[in-house]
Amino acid sequence: MFSESPEDPFALRRVASVVLDNRGEVVGWSERAEQLLGYSVGEVIGRRALDFLVDPGDRPVVSGIVAECTRARGWFGVVPLRHRGGHRVELGIRARVVTRADSVQEWFLVGAPAGEVTRWELDRAVLDGMYRRSPIGLVVHSPDLRVVRVNRAIAQVSGLPTERHVGLGSAELLVSEDAQVVESRLRRVLDTGRPEIFTEQSSRLRRDPHRELVVSASSFRMEDSTGRVIGVTELVEDVTDRHRARRRLALLNEASARIGTTLDVGQTARELADVAVPDLADHVSVDLLEPVPRGEDPPQETTGPVIRMAVRSVSVREAQLMHPAGGLIHLRPEAPQARCLAERRPVLEPAAGISSAWYSMELPRAQGAVDLGVHSLIVVPLAARGQVLGVVSLWRSRRPEPFEEDDLMLAQEFASRGAVTIDNARRYTQQQKAALTLQRSLLPHDVPEHPAIEVAHRYLPASAASGLGGDWFDVIPLSGTRVALVVGDVVGHGIHAAATMGRLRTAVHTLASLDLEPDEVLSRLDDLVNLLAAEQEAVNSDLPQTEQVVGATCLYAVYDPISRRCAVACAGHLPPAVATPEGRVSLLDMPVGPPLGLGGLPFEMNELELAEGSLLALYTNGLIETRHGDIDVPLARLRAMLTRPAQPLEQTCQAVLDSVLTGHPRDDVALLIARTRVLPPEKVASWELPAEPTAAARARALTRAKLTEWGLGQLTFTTELVASELVTNAYRYAGGPVVLRLIHDGNLICEVSDTSSTSPHLRRARSTDEGGRGLFLVAQFTERWGTRYTRDGKTVWTEQTLG
Repeated sequence: MFSESPEDPFALRRVASVVLDNRGEVVGWSERAEQLLGYSVGEVIGRRALDFLVDPGDRPVVSGIVAECTRARGWFGVVPLRHRGGHRVELGIRARVVTRADSVQEWFLVGAPAGEVTRWELDRAVLDGMYRRSPIGLVVHSPDLRVVRVNRAIAQVSGLPTERHVGLGSAELLVSEDAQVVESRLRRVLDTGRPEIFTEQSSRLRRDPHRELVVSASSFRMEDSTGRVIGVTELVEDVTDRHRARRRLALLNEASARIGTTLDVGQTARELADVAVPDLADHVSVDLLEPVPRGEDPPQETTGPVIRMAVRSVSVREAQLMHPAGGLIHLRPEAPQARCLAERRPVLEPAAGISSAWYSMELPRAQGAVDLGVHSLIVVPLAARGQVLGVVSLWRSRRPEPFEEDDLMLAQEFASRGAVTIDNARRYTQQQKAALTLQRSLLPHDVPEHPAIEVAHRYLPASAASGLGGDWFDVIPLSGTRVALVVGDVVGHGIHAAATMGRLRTAVHTLASLDLEPDEVLSRLDDLVNLLAAEQEAVNSDLPQTEQVVGATCLYAVYDPISRRCAVACAGHLPPAVATPEGRVSLLDMPVGPPLGLGGLPFEMNELELAEGSLLALYTNGLIETRHGDIDVPLARLRAMLTRPAQPLEQTCQAVLDSVLTGHPRDDVALLIARTRVLPPEKVASWELPAEPTAAARARALTRAKLTEWGLGQLTFTTELVASELVTNAYRYAGGPVVLRLIHDGNLICEVSDTSSTSPHLRRARSTDEGGRGLFLVAQFTERWGTRYTRDGKTVWTEQTLG
């Protein structure tokens, strides 16, 4: 009944003790009672306690306490009493009703100051709550680290009754490696006496080693009143749910940051796999329905096959047990992945449901997966905007706990975010392919052989991040074995720039067919760009101003293999590089006109003579632009690669790209390198004829003799007719000297030049007309014919095939 604890206010040496008989009279009074209440023994013996110890106002309360004590044969609480000096004193009272052998009842009361009793009772209630009601685990260890006592919270976690824990060590409750950690920690607290706190430590019970518990623990050493170590107490809180929730939230935040950094389907799939391993799963594969990586819509029947886009495992050796990325996999009907696709819902296969169907997708490596200890599987569909794109499969082998519903929800969240990004990438790929197809359809697929030059070219699209550009190049055959070389770059990127490029390229071809001088071609092209800009501004007035800009740069060069002269005009473009046959390289020093689209400004033409075997390199700014804006270094590399003009042209072209480009270009790159050829003098014959009636006869005679010399007798009749008709027209309508020129190289070309700028017209003569049939006959006997204008007049030309 009485405690001797130095902290116990009811210790015998500290309490006031009073004995009452069955009538309530005092029959026993201690010295401590006299100290607390002021009455001496002689003043209280034989008197009723209620008469002198209780104020009249408190007597109803005290009477109720007496009745409760009589009924329960005991009572504890605080009672208001009156001191001898008249003031009120509250004492904590313990009362017991005792029946003596002679059947006489007596009351034993012990009391102490109410404050001390309240504090002691509070401590006792806290200790009782810790053992009986607290959700935080309490384990008391002896100095040899054996369990002395545990509370109910520990029993609920361990699954053992509280009394079964007594005498057990950590190794008998936890798996060995976790027990060693706990014992090491407790031993350190015992040895140093310093309390320690450990947050979120992983522990596993021996009875359920596959279930991971995450606990926060604090430990302190216990000592008795003499300072002797009597053990160590550990407070343990199960924070597994909180830890998992925080970990899932962190994983979702990480997924938001790491998934979808690019608009690339494959990269997004790899990012999805990387996020899931190892925090959620030990092995992950991402498989997409076969059309999806190509940017196409997924099929309506989602039964496969699928393409393995990403594989991730906790180790390389374990990753080798799975199908590698890039392979095509045909799903077996019993595979969880096939069910997931067909039913469009996730599949959770815990350890209890393990079957061979798990491995049917990885059938060639199934035995290896079994040996690895794979025990749990989740398959989640990748679905976005109502379409299933593929599946994500997650396995566990090293982590002992199987997948749970919370893990499935997290995997679904991963898959949902990844699917939206993959679908965005798929749609972008689809649009990018369409735009690239458009752009490439507008560029020349191949450059035909030409007697004037040998050509090598490269076109390198910009990266996906930069989008499409408007770069283009062209090699356009002209009359008289001449050839036009063109490079250009439309301002901006995207499909609008590519479409504008196509329109400009068509316009250049049309202008080239008119055989205009390079500066005149650029002037006409400048007018067209201004018209396009006005048209776009009218149609797309709601677009931002930056998207309405239409402009371009262009370089147009015409090379004549007979005269070896090259005429060049430039509209805001980079000057070409010229390499002599001896290997001297320079950038052509020429006037650079304004970019196309400014309007009203003139363009100048520069002429130079190129020796046979010279190199002419035309390129767009994507070749030499750098992130730092310094183009001197790439230009120096370009010149260095052109110093060996005799080496194969394809090799030179590739060497330029490899040397100048240090990475994937930020803008489209168009590169055109031409090696000049010269038509031998013996392949060209030219005569100046006087403007007189005999000019046509003279032309026929000269033509006949030259064709005989060239061994082209089978073309004599038609060529004499053509030359005669063209010279006759020049004599009749132009006046002045007439120049007849024959060119034999692959085809037979006949040219007649005069000083008139009047264009001949083909017409159909009536049956009664005496003339007007000359050009009609010329058109019938030749493959092509046309007119080109020079500063001194015009040239009418025809072309016949030697076949």
